[in-house]
Amino acid sequence: MTLDKETEHRMFTGLVDDVGLIEHVADTSAGRELRLACRYTDLTDGESIACNGVCLTVREHGVTAEGQGWFTVAAVHTTLGRTTLGEWTAGRRINLERAMKLGDRLGGHLVLGHVDDVGVVRDTRESGDAWLIDVDVPEPLRPLYVDKGSIAIDGVSLTVNALHDSGVQLSIIEYTRRHTALGQLAAGSRVHIEVDVLAKHIQRLMAPYGAASHSALPAVHALADATLRSDTVHV
Repeated sequence: MTLDKETEHRMFTGLVDDVGLIEHVADTSAGRELRLACRYTDLTDGESIACNGVCLTVREHGVTAEGQGWFTVAAVHTTLGRTTLGEWTAGRRINLERAMKLGDRLGGHLVLGHVDDVGVVRDTRESGDAWLIDVDVPEPLRPLYVDKGSIAIDGVSLTVNALHDSGVQLSIIEYTRRHTALGQLAAGSRVHIEVDVLAKHIQRLMAPYGAASHSALPAVHALADATLRSDTVHV
């Protein structure tokens, strides 16, 4: 999420390639400024980085004498009001992903870095070799999710393991738990949610048809489920 026109159309894939550490936070008249330590040593001015799923613009960057990369970003009040950035403090671990380049492998799903809303972790528990997370999703977003569909939580591309009345259940494998900041989530944690952009486009296209669009939702969900479960889609 950013008002910077230069980064408005950058895209991500939801595959975290570093976990950064917030070193410093400063409140300003325009919003907030943050400095994060990272593994990146080749950043460029104005580059886009998804920070827990929020697309932000690199303002300053560099490398310490010890070889540690760092960069600064700023969030305006609009962004602070739609995300959890206002709660971030020094010492917090943050999921990072640099914007995709043309020709990059799309390993997750298309993620824009535009947070749709904030959800709340209801519960976490171990289940065999998986770690289950139940997330309460704001009501307007719930119809946009399907079983085994895609969701971005704090910038991580995940698969909806199951649907429940107030949100979704996620099943996290050990690798994802170790290589992202999701492992620090607990009941009550607030997380960024980004809906699959394809679902939002479908909703937008159906909106002019009013009540008919709502009656068609079960059919749309069935089609989405069938598409996700099939290796070949016949048109």
